[in-house]
Amino acid sequence: MAWRSAGYGRGVATDGHRARADRLQAATGALATAALTAMDAELPWFGQLSAQDRSWIGLVAQSGISAFVDWFRDPEAHSSMPTRIFGSAPREFTRVISLHQTVDLVRTTIETIENTIGTLLPPADVPIVHEAIQRYAREVAFAAATVYAQAAEMRGAWDARLEALLVDSVIRGETDESVRSRASALGWTGGAGTTGSAAPGGSEVAVVVGRAPEAEKPANGSSNIVDMVRHAAREAGADALCAVQGDRLVVVLGGTSKPVEIVQKLARWFGPGPIVVGPVVKDLMAAVTSARAAVAGLRAVAAWPGAPRPVYADELLPERSLSGDGHARRQLANEVYAPLTAGDGALLDTVSAYLDSGGSIEATARALFVHANTVRYRLKRVADLTGYNPQNPRDSFTLRVALTLGRLLSPEADRPVL
Repeated sequence: MAWRSAGYGRGVATDGHRARADRLQAATGALATAALTAMDAELPWFGQLSAQDRSWIGLVAQSGISAFVDWFRDPEAHSSMPTRIFGSAPREFTRVISLHQTVDLVRTTIETIENTIGTLLPPADVPIVHEAIQRYAREVAFAAATVYAQAAEMRGAWDARLEALLVDSVIRGETDESVRSRASALGWTGGAGTTGSAAPGGSEVAVVVGRAPEAEKPANGSSNIVDMVRHAAREAGADALCAVQGDRLVVVLGGTSKPVEIVQKLARWFGPGPIVVGPVVKDLMAAVTSARAAVAGLRAVAAWPGAPRPVYADELLPERSLSGDGHARRQLANEVYAPLTAGDGALLDTVSAYLDSGGSIEATARALFVHANTVRYRLKRVADLTGYNPQNPRDSFTLRVALTLGRLLSPEADRPVL
């Protein structure tokens, strides 16, 4: 190498090389000033930074030039110098400017030094210093990449902890405005799809609960599966906050009114077993309602071996009621039993007689002294009114539980007292 053959070799600096390094040392102030001037002139975004941020960048530039002089004087003694020049910048430095902008800064500084040293050093020094700075610039580029990689890793670890805390807040019902702002910091848009436009369903939210994969339980780390789920949800047009809690994986989906369709695309990332989707609520602040139903559904779904995967928590209302979920009991009493008691109670009498007769329309008609077509008409009215068809085995089970709960919770015939 020219700069080595010109005075530095085998770890021993000659008098000529030391003199050259001294001349370069004397020029560091002028080089730093020239570099900052070039940044201001050539990089439009540099002038938009605050005075404090520009000051830090100037300090890093000056530190880099001084480090180069020390390295040039004795490369073996200062072999780690290129990786240490960013030490003078605060950790927030990586949030102020991007890696691409940092590369622009390094390139501008190097070009400025190359264009300026001819006016500050003797002509004989210029090619030697020029070759040395080319090698040093490569080391600085690697150092910059290392700094940003470490910052990204730390940010990722912090984001993972914050995301886990947010999901826990949703599950526990401890949501407030801070939850919304922290979710935004993690990229939660409340309904923006992959193209940036509002996704169907606006800011609607649903909580999904299932078993976590064995390899992703806390002892082995959960960041990988969380990243996979979040990415898959984003590809499907929804937001997602995810966390592994013990042996379960919890996903808060945003921006979709049809969460089951999204979850079908995420099911591969869950462990074996059922996946329960809570009801859709209006926003993140109300997500505790969805979370409560999903968690209760996961606890009760074992009572329905044939449940689809995924399954809505509201499809598990009878199992949830029998497992002690008071919210499910009230929902069945208010939304299924109560409407049947309206008017003269004919619908309630008809569905009760139909269930008691084992699902026989003719037997029901005889018990009520009406025509079989009247029974059919009333059963259709029951299905339209409650959403449950008495002639469907699964729906008839739900109706049976709803009628039982309605009678238990309301001795009066007109409405349940809860």
